[in-house]
Amino acid sequence: MTASLRLCLVMSIWCFEKQCDEMMTSIWKWANPRKFMGMTDKIMTPLAVLSACLLIVGIIWGFFFTPNDFRQGSTVKIFYIHVPAAMMAINMWFVMFLSSLIWLIRRHHVSALIAKSAAFVGIAMTIVALATGAIWGKPMWGTYWEWDPRLTSFLILLLFYIGYLALWEAVEEYEIAADLTAVLCLVGSVFAALSRYAVNFWNQGLHQGASLSLDKKENVADVFWYPALVVIIGFIFLCLTLVLSQTRSEIRLRRVQAIEMRERANSL
Repeated sequence: MTASLRLCLVMSIWCFEKQCDEMMTSIWKWANPRKFMGMTDKIMTPLAVLSACLLIVGIIWGFFFTPNDFRQGSTVKIFYIHVPAAMMAINMWFVMFLSSLIWLIRRHHVSALIAKSAAFVGIAMTIVALATGAIWGKPMWGTYWEWDPRLTSFLILLLFYIGYLALWEAVEEYEIAADLTAVLCLVGSVFAALSRYAVNFWNQGLHQGASLSLDKKENVADVFWYPALVVIIGFIFLCLTLVLSQTRSEIRLRRVQAIEMRERANSL
């Protein structure tokens, strides 16, 4: 290897490490509650408007400007709510997983609050997914519920969400609650992954295969896929908006609790 080539390689590695350091520094800035509040204050309104526009366009497109399915008829269009909600229900748990890891490793308080906030959004998305699935299942299967492996794994995910939030409420000490819920989140990630890949693990049962797939043979037709993509992106921005909004509320609540504790200490 020539000297010039070595120099280029060293410089490339140095530039890459510098960029990584700068990126991590910018990420860790969000761990400061004051900076987090300042940065999110600027993006909350644009995020909310963007998510609302995408959802309105995608849902109207999907519900009113796509044909009925030759087998399922108009009931197939619940897919535009059910599938994005199910995707977000699972992905919110993985947001909690990453945030919990950051809390356990770096003890950044905002990350623990993000995990807690994502749980509120995740439980809402899970309920929406189960409810829309039941509404679709009645005319298609003849029943609202079946102990199908995929449905059961999603129900278990819902119970983990409920248990996670219940544990937050049951433990008064903030750091102990954050530690315990982080451990529960790591354990529950197994069931989140099970729910995510249940479509691939099990072909038996009533639940149909994956509606959205990289495999052209399994993927829905383009006439359904394009509006679904718009709705999915809308759900992503919606969940991001809700998580940030809830995190901001949790930070304010923590501040109020700190003020109350200080006043109690001063009164003694």
